[in-house]
Amino acid sequence: MIERILGIIVPVFSIIALGYFYGRRAKPDMGWVNRISMNVLAPALIFSALSAKSFDVIDNRLLILGSIGVVLGSGLLAWPFTRLLHQDHRTFVPPMMFNNCGNMGLPLAALAFGQTGFSAMVALFTISNLLHFTLGSWMIDHHARFGNLLKNPMVWSTFAGFAFALLHPPLPDIAAITFKMVGDALIPMMLLSLGVRLTSIRWDDARIGVIGGLVCPLTGIAMAALLAPVLGLDKEQQGLLILFGCLPPAVLNFMVAEQFKQEPGKVASIVLIGNVLSVIFVPIGLSLALH
Repeated sequence: MIERILGIIVPVFSIIALGYFYGRRAKPDMGWVNRISMNVLAPALIFSALSAKSFDVIDNRLLILGSIGVVLGSGLLAWPFTRLLHQDHRTFVPPMMFNNCGNMGLPLAALAFGQTGFSAMVALFTISNLLHFTLGSWMIDHHARFGNLLKNPMVWSTFAGFAFALLHPPLPDIAAITFKMVGDALIPMMLLSLGVRLTSIRWDDARIGVIGGLVCPLTGIAMAALLAPVLGLDKEQQGLLILFGCLPPAVLNFMVAEQFKQEPGKVASIVLIGNVLSVIFVPIGLSLALH
């Protein structure tokens, strides 16, 4: 078991470390890389995975419901900590709800559960992102406008992917291979980008960062462990939900906080320290998921 877990996490953290050290040395401009990732690579990956024959949206409907429960439940469990810490809930709660199921969750699912697990994690990734762009933005700013959401290529690829997963229309092999080749480039790119991004986040507000880094995976694992038997998930789906729950806060939380000017420094510390602590919690989550 230990050898299998190391075989899953070492490649992932090695690529993140490579991105971190390259970022420290070269200080690259990641703006264009992130735009390509979000506007080209991610939509291709989402459509490719959801439309693949290995993904059945009906079979995974309860897993998708479970992921929504983990997101919302983690927020409810984290809410009391805002009062204990005397923090603004708009700063602390969203990072507890929206985790790194893209940068870290996708490669971990692929290595731990193969293509079927990877396709299912893509579905959870898309649902989490849709919730983040809507509910997460509304939590921070009740006057947030969602008009740009419909212009997002990831949203359109999500709708198209789920439509193909439900209706199974014929898709030419050439098109399927093209989407897959473009989408496959996203995983190493996201891991490298995460490493580079971590070089620009400061260690300010370390106390709230440590607490947030602990609360996020603990509430996620707790909700996944509670919901998995209630929903009657099979063994692999239970493992995927626990893996989804154990992940650290997403870097996207920092970007959203910066956009809305909602204490981005504190959110940055939660994200940074949470991702550092994932060295502890990801192996724990994997051991529970693969048990």
